Amino acid sequence: MFAFVLLLFAFSKSGASSPVTLNPITPSLDVPVELQHTWAQYSPYFPVEKYVSPPRNCEITQIFRKVNIIQRHGARFPTTGATTRIKAAMAKLESVKHLTDPRLDFLRSFKYDLGADDLVPFGAAQSFDAGQEAFKRYVHLVGDDNLPFVRASSSERVVFSANNWTQGFAAASERRFAPVVSVVLDEAANDTLDDAMCPNASGSDAQTNAWLAVYAPPITDRLNKGAPGANLTDVDTYNLISLCPFETVFNEKKSPFCDLFESEPGAFSGFAYSGDLDKYYNTGYGQELGRIQGVGYVNELIARLTESPVRDNTQTNRTLDASPITFPLNRTIYADFSHDNQMIAIFAAIGLLKPARALDPTHPDPNRTWRAANLVPFSARMVVERLSCDEKEEKVRIFVNDALQPLEFCGAGKDGLCDLDAFVESQAYARNDGAGDFAKCFS
Repeated sequence: MFAFVLLLFAFSKSGASSPVTLNPITPSLDVPVELQHTWAQYSPYFPVEKYVSPPRNCEITQIFRKVNIIQRHGARFPTTGATTRIKAAMAKLESVKHLTDPRLDFLRSFKYDLGADDLVPFGAAQSFDAGQEAFKRYVHLVGDDNLPFVRASSSERVVFSANNWTQGFAAASERRFAPVVSVVLDEAANDTLDDAMCPNASGSDAQTNAWLAVYAPPITDRLNKGAPGANLTDVDTYNLISLCPFETVFNEKKSPFCDLFESEPGAFSGFAYSGDLDKYYNTGYGQELGRIQGVGYVNELIARLTESPVRDNTQTNRTLDASPITFPLNRTIYADFSHDNQMIAIFAAIGLLKPARALDPTHPDPNRTWRAANLVPFSARMVVERLSCDEKEEKVRIFVNDALQPLEFCGAGKDGLCDLDAFVESQAYARNDGAGDFAKCFS
């Protein structure tokens, strides 16, 4: 129900009866971006770099160019599991009769009012703005008979993010072009937009728990001294820190928990690294069965780029992918809506963003490139462009949150362009169905 209200929220911003505007509608949070970037996967979307237009020798016509977008849902409430843990930590604080730390005085009147799982209005606006941006950037690829083909994984927040994106796209076109969500992939079945098809994957608990034991104890100790009898644990501390981003994106103003933990040395840097570890060891390069979970999507991507049938024996829904109605190959813009863990698996399956060294669970590298906030913030996106250069050469380039990827694995130069054939050839892991790894998910 809450997500339905959010969808109406986005409609009300740019409904057919309202003046069309190309200005972003995502509210400012009045929180320093440096702090937002420590929120890991709960950071609001930001462009990591400035988008680079295609080289002058590359065509941007409908005939030669294709764009494939995969995007994370917008900002949301905590998941159901996280909500349970947050409420447990809050109950401990609420049981304290005499707070002795003035930094905790706000708790005397604090009311926890967050929902669970659903998209929040800020997240709806993020997706709407992403749709506007897509139209403005790729307007040359759109026609009355060539609208974006949009799919979503079946979680409500993902479907509504996709719907908000289509509304933003339509608004930017002054309602001339109104794409719709054509396919919703059931997360209880084969789904290349969700990471639920590898039960044997071990997760990241060992690594995130090891890091929690390093950075959290002094923070937990100070909290317990200020709230005698609360008996908070390090896990409670992590969940209380998370209230900073979750409350902020819901209320669209800085949460008092941000102020509390800004005064705690290492709280937000520790929280950020926990997110980095989680993404790396859950479905990323540090997980033996991480990248296999992105293989099905990569094979769908190859099919779209080459305009050839999907060849895959992993996560794809073969019935849907075999139909030109539910998996067309003749569109110029495709937009898929997914989750952060699945996008990480897709990055790893392709070979993007691989750090030079594995992340150390107890000793963060301050110069690391693998940062969850840069990879999968709320409304994160990967864009794969196919374009024609020098009138005949088909090329591919990839952006992650507007950062042009180097693609050394397929021979790209500084312009990030590699031959389409070389890119397809470089994806041997996906084309070979994960070289036996998919069977390991179940054996």
